[in-house]
Amino acid sequence: MAFRGDRVAFWRKKIKLTQEELAEKINLTKAAVSNYENGHSKPSDETLVAIADVLDVDTDYLLGRTDQPRSKVEDGMFFYGGPDKYTPDEIAEMDAALKRYREMKNRAVKEAERHNNQ
Repeated sequence: MAFRGDRVAFWRKKIKLTQEELAEKINLTKAAVSNYENGHSKPSDETLVAIADVLDVDTDYLLGRTDQPRSKVEDGMFFYGGPDKYTPDEIAEMDAALKRYREMKNRAVKEAERHNNQ
C-alpha cells in the first residue's frame, strides 16, 4: 500500500487549490504538502483523512488501493445509474452546477453572518 502523492497534486489542481491553500486547510506547511505530492514523505493517518476530506476523494484512492476517486455509494450519481453512465460533458456540467450552488450557498452564509453582526 503506497501513498500516491501524484493523486493529491492532481486533485488539488483540479479543485484549483495551491499547495499553500491545501496546507492551510489541513493545518500544515506548504513544504509538507509539497513533500507528500513529490513522494518525499507520507502523511500520518489523521493527515491522510484530512487531505481526502478536502479533496473529496476516498483514502483508499490516495493509498493506491483503488482507481475510483470516490466511493460509488457516496457519489450522488450512483442513484442515477452511476458515473459510468454519464458522458464527460454531462459530468462537467453537473460539476459546474454543483460548484455554482456551493458558491451561492457560501455567499448566502456570509451575507447572513454579515447581517447578524450588524
